[in-house]
Amino acid sequence: MIKTLLIANRGEIARRVMRTAQRLGIRTIAVYSEADADAPHVREADEAVLLGPPAASESYLLGGKIIEAAKKMGADAIHPGYGFLSENADFAEACAENDIIFVGPPASAIRAMGLKDKAKALMEEAGVPVTPGYHGDNQDPELLAEAAETIGYPVLIKAVAGGGGKGMRKVESAGDFAAALDSCKRESAKSFGDDRVLIEKFIANPRHIEVQVFGDQRGRVVHFYERDCSLQRRHQKVIEEAPAPGMTPAVRQAMCSAAINAAKAVGYVGAGTVEFIVDGSGELREDGFFFMEMNTRLQVEHPVTEMITGFDLVELQLKVAAGGSVPEQDSIHASGHAIEARLYAEDPKGGFLPSTGVLEEFGLPEGLRFSVAAHPEGGVVRVDSAVQRGDEVTMFYDPMIAKIITHSSLSRTDAIDRLVRAIDEECWVHPVKSNAGFLRTLLDSLSFRRADLNTGFIDSRLEALLENGTRDLMQASCALIQLRAPGMDRRASDRGRADIWAERSGFRVNAPARLLTRHQFEDTPFDTVCTPLGGDSWQVTIGDQTLQLDKVRFAGQGFGRGEAHSGYLEFQVEGEPVLAMYSRLKSDPDTIRVALRGEFGEFPKVRPDALADAADASSVIKAPMPGKVLAVNVAEGDSVTKGQALVVLEAMKMEHALTAPRDGVIAQLSASVDAQVADGDILVALAEDETDAA
Repeated sequence: MIKTLLIANRGEIARRVMRTAQRLGIRTIAVYSEADADAPHVREADEAVLLGPPAASESYLLGGKIIEAAKKMGADAIHPGYGFLSENADFAEACAENDIIFVGPPASAIRAMGLKDKAKALMEEAGVPVTPGYHGDNQDPELLAEAAETIGYPVLIKAVAGGGGKGMRKVESAGDFAAALDSCKRESAKSFGDDRVLIEKFIANPRHIEVQVFGDQRGRVVHFYERDCSLQRRHQKVIEEAPAPGMTPAVRQAMCSAAINAAKAVGYVGAGTVEFIVDGSGELREDGFFFMEMNTRLQVEHPVTEMITGFDLVELQLKVAAGGSVPEQDSIHASGHAIEARLYAEDPKGGFLPSTGVLEEFGLPEGLRFSVAAHPEGGVVRVDSAVQRGDEVTMFYDPMIAKIITHSSLSRTDAIDRLVRAIDEECWVHPVKSNAGFLRTLLDSLSFRRADLNTGFIDSRLEALLENGTRDLMQASCALIQLRAPGMDRRASDRGRADIWAERSGFRVNAPARLLTRHQFEDTPFDTVCTPLGGDSWQVTIGDQTLQLDKVRFAGQGFGRGEAHSGYLEFQVEGEPVLAMYSRLKSDPDTIRVALRGEFGEFPKVRPDALADAADASSVIKAPMPGKVLAVNVAEGDSVTKGQALVVLEAMKMEHALTAPRDGVIAQLSASVDAQVADGDILVALAEDETDAA
């Protein structure tokens, strides 16, 4: 049995592996960069070793330094987590050469599946169905363009050494191919040190279904059922669930058998995932799925598999790495339904750009922490988190800050309801922006509840998903919180003795009470008119939007426990219950913070210059986060159109194109290629009119 384990990763990955290891009595060693010196995974480990500066290339990707740390600390095994060095064959070999157990597959299996073109050829030999495409060695751009024409548009350009959606582009027509190929190669070279690509036919209405497999050193391979990971954005998974909706016993048997054959073809040992692209144009078919790739590691979404099977996959990894066996296939059963939502530090309304900063306010459901639930009666909420309140989200790493997982022994619908409630009642992030509200809207959408799934689900519904009406509810909540009179929630017998001059009931002679509040939200001023309708109902008008709030009630203590006057506001809109958490700032009682349905709003009093600031915002393009300028596509004096890409910024391992907010002329250009920029730096300014441009 492994006695001391070094975890060569960070964040929720390291914490999740650490929890199982410590439960098994294994001593844990964390590694960290200077940016993570006070991170939760460092604090929770038995011991920790500093690797180097914040950049992953100078810390978490230094295999030699990690092995040196393992030897120094007396570790007999290294768990690579998922990401970083987890699929690095050279690192796996180096561990073996230093008599350190690598908790993962043999280097030969990593190499066999690491290059998508070679892997597809190998799968064809093993009888595993593959997607039609070009997987050859010739990387001449003209030949690749000809291959795309032969395959037929739309096609996917995919990095041979890729993963996690990086180095992947969908191309709709021949005219877009050259630019997409160049971008794909550039991103692939930076992410994987290899710019080679393959071309595949893009399958219309595709679903992404993957099978969790496990092999041991005796050559036995078993499966732990399938997961559906179709809900993606930029080829990054957002929502995962198990089992896959609409799966039939016959299709499951065919797909899981194909996955086992794929693993056996490379002598696989440990946890792995065989991913299939599935024709989702109708009911699932035995001949309607194709091998896409194999991830030779544990996956981010493994908790949903743990929830339905009751197996701790990290525990099984450690057992197999130490020479143990996988369980018998007939002992692995699936029960209930599990769904996982990835909580990212990003701004959905700002093009999903990553968000950085200190988590001054941060709340997650009080569920299980990294624990496996063996089919609990009535279900469970599980949270795997990377950070805690007061931690900083930096530009150096992936912006995922937590995963929220729910399991129901009853139904898929019940699992969805549990996840929606968990976000509504216990999830908030501030001032760092998050996708919590977007996740909530996505989960509660009728199409998702109907399991109308495909990998283009989010893109095809993006506008509707972003316009979810939460802003109106937040502003209405802000108004009621602001107007809440002293003693509003007192007993009726007490209320009659209150000082009428202290009341803010809006009483008038021969007219209904009407109360006006004025605040601003995201630098935009707004007025709210509130009219009491009697009892516990109010009419709230915001601009041309009028809402009726019924069963209004204030109760409890809300999220801002360090602030004054925190609590919960409950009401109904058209019979639908709404819960808002709020607090007033001690430093500024007129500023109200509201968390509602995953969204977070801060409502200060109106500043006189707010309208001017809003107007100025349409003339400048600022860096939305710290990063490096990769490309500048314009020069001073150029005419540009709304939506045109002006500057390309690299941050959090992704490329982000900054576009023109309106038509205009470039008056000032401050960005230069390879320059490092800070959050909020003005990169481009548009002329106010033609006179200014001249």
